[in-house]
Amino acid sequence: MALGVGAIVGTGILTLIGVGAGLAGPAVLISFGLAGLVCACAALAYAELSTIMPASGSAYTYTYASLGEIFAWVVGWSLILEYSLVVSAVAVGWSGYAIPFLAGLGIDLPLALTVGPHVEGGLINLPAVFIIAVVTGLLLMGTKESATLNAILVLVKIAALVVFVAIALPHFDSANFKPFMPYGFGAPFVQTGVMAAAAIIFFAFYGFDAIATAAEETKKPERDLAIGIIGSMVVCTVLYIVVAAAAIGAAPVSSFSDSPEPLSLIMRGLGQGAAAQWIAAAAVIALPTVLLAFLFGQSRIFLGMARDGLLPNRLAKISTRGVPTVVTIFTAIVVAFLAGIMRLDELASLANAGTLMAFMAVGISLIVLRVRQPNRERKFKAPLWWLVGGVAIIGCIVFFFSLKASTQLYFLLWNVLGLVIYLVWSSRNSRLAKGEEEAA
Repeated sequence: MALGVGAIVGTGILTLIGVGAGLAGPAVLISFGLAGLVCACAALAYAELSTIMPASGSAYTYTYASLGEIFAWVVGWSLILEYSLVVSAVAVGWSGYAIPFLAGLGIDLPLALTVGPHVEGGLINLPAVFIIAVVTGLLLMGTKESATLNAILVLVKIAALVVFVAIALPHFDSANFKPFMPYGFGAPFVQTGVMAAAAIIFFAFYGFDAIATAAEETKKPERDLAIGIIGSMVVCTVLYIVVAAAAIGAAPVSSFSDSPEPLSLIMRGLGQGAAAQWIAAAAVIALPTVLLAFLFGQSRIFLGMARDGLLPNRLAKISTRGVPTVVTIFTAIVVAFLAGIMRLDELASLANAGTLMAFMAVGISLIVLRVRQPNRERKFKAPLWWLVGGVAIIGCIVFFFSLKASTQLYFLLWNVLGLVIYLVWSSRNSRLAKGEEEAA
């Protein structure tokens, strides 16, 4: 549960609340609810599937078992995109807090070392690369050690949000909620409104799937995975809506919609400079929990695909500490490179596309296995499975087409590249192709 909350609560609520409010106005509260609903249905599907298939790989593993190899490849390839870009995006977001934080301590980094080449005079976002290196080192120490630190930092993040709500609520002004829905509800292919905001805010919710990738490291997966996934979703959904309501009640949406640090900005506007510094410090200290969860999950996706022969087998080698060292280091190098040169908005938007593909596949897998294997033992059963799966599938499709057209195009190109790799190498070297296992 701490791993899930650690992955979910992070850059999304600390930064994207402003972006979402700018797209939907005060109705961003509805956007949080819609994103939470779709993610809750996906979470229920994950909870059921993870207990009957407690193996590394998350949505990739479930799709492999229910739909077959080529569909699993598409999902696994999309998960690689999601996890890589989330790690990179959060590292860039962390850097945005860390740079002014260091400046306040008298440590001024040159522009060339704080932003990528997309900004004139920029070369590389060195703080973003640095934090990825630190988190990778923690993961290489082993799961138990990294999980303990994660739990401590999760408490720091939650405490910061509780402090924000406690200070903001006494300044609540209902006038800030009028007009409530200035840009309308929106629809697919429309770039403003509640749906457009929900498609972006989706980034703030989907960390719970990192729990499913830890299936092999849990003591009682049939119990612990369901509790962790559903529990973390409930905690975070309630927390997000409360924080968003407190933020809008304390300040007009227009005053913080463009800020990279909206919660700290609101605190300063209320004359609470000390609280603003505390929230910023908590972000710098605790945002690495998101990196920890997703970098952990990314290596496990690679591990699952390598075991099935879809990626080179050497990637599945486990160290004496129970860590897939080679793939963890390889992943860290790739995501550090992306974090060093790309913008936050580009990373976050494209990460959403990969996640939506994975969640849709999980919804389909839930329905397929319920129909195909109705009598299979399920230690956790999703209620109203047909509705849960349907909402996850339809919600993900609608959210995908609410993303920017350029994001949809880049996602398509990524999967075209993936299919080429599959047809040229993976389909010829997989365990299925070698006759080592039966097709789904």
